[in-house]
Formats: sequence, C-alpha cells, structure tokens
Amino acid sequence: MCRFCYERIPIIMAEINIEQDIEQCLDVLNRGGIILYPTDTVWGIGCDATSPEAVAKIFALKKRPDENSMIVLVAGERDILQYTASPDLELFDYLQQTTKPTTVIYDGAIGLADNLVAADGSIAIRICQEEFCRHLLRRFRKPIVSTSANLSGSPTPGTFAAISNEIKGGVDYVVQYKQNNSTPARPSALIRWEQGKVTILRP
Repeated sequence: MCRFCYERIPIIMAEINIEQDIEQCLDVLNRGGIILYPTDTVWGIGCDATSPEAVAKIFALKKRPDENSMIVLVAGERDILQYTASPDLELFDYLQQTTKPTTVIYDGAIGLADNLVAADGSIAIRICQEEFCRHLLRRFRKPIVSTSANLSGSPTPGTFAAISNEIKGGVDYVVQYKQNNSTPARPSALIRWEQGKVTILRP
C-alpha cells in the first residue's frame, strides 16, 4: 500500500467514527433520550433542550434538584437570536475575541424546556466551537443540553476515564469519539452581559 494510503487511513476512520456517533446521537435525541458526549470543555450529558421530559431524565440521572438550571449548547449566533429575547448584538463581538469557551447567561429564554429555565427567566447558553458538537448541533437543528458528567455534588470529571460507571450506564448512548483523550478538560468561563458590560461569574 502506498504511503499516502497509510496516511489517509486514520483520517478516514475518524470521519467514519464521527458519522456513526452522530447518527446514533440523533436517533437517541429524536426519541427523547440522553447522551454522553464530548464538548468544547468537559464531557457532557445531553438531550433535546426543548423537551421537558428529556431534561427531567438528566436531572434524575445526576440526582440534581430540578431548580438548578443547566447549560445549553448552540451552533451559532442565529440560534441565540431564536431562543432568547432581544440579546445585545455587541455581545457577539466580545465572544469572537475570547479564546476560552464562554457560557453566557441570557435574559428572556424562548422556546426551551421550562425545567431548563431559571426562575428569573434566564438561560445559560454557549456557542460551541468543537468539531463534533458543531456537526451534531447543525444536524439536530435544535439546542442540546450540556451538563457535566457527574452526580450532583461530585467533582467534575476532566476526562472520559474519570466518569463514573453510574453515569456511563445511565445514558442511552455513549459517544466513542475522543474517549481516549487523556488531556484534562476544564469547564467554560461563565459571564453575564448587561448594557454593554460584562460580569465574570466564573473565569
């Protein structure tokens, strides 16, 4: 076999594995199930962010009080405009200049599951730049929940290997992509944007 062919094998296999993972995820998400998947930060537990029933399954798995809101991932700025009321467009300029994945708390959530939205009507959303997530979000065409893959009160796992068997066994599909990545990941920055000013809640 030629050297070019050898070099292409890992690339082709990676593309195949990602596509298989995405197809499996889409099937589960469309049926109201929950997935365990890599994000642009830590591994997350995800579901259709517009489905209260699916969101309730994540709360139950994590043994987390349902008054604690969770982060939502979207593919781009257009999704922010669709799922929040009148966001400040200057915020998008700020986000384009950030180097760390940044979650923003927006006022006036629209069209998302009620049990995802905070009591004051706000919602935490992040535009995800990670390859796998962006493909999945674009194919699903709806926001996806992303909450850390741990039981409530337990440390956030930095790698797939650190995720408990209870979490791995409690979801409907575990993504294969990036399971062998041993580089510890960290949560995103968390900010609130009000009248052109940023408040950093988690650096």
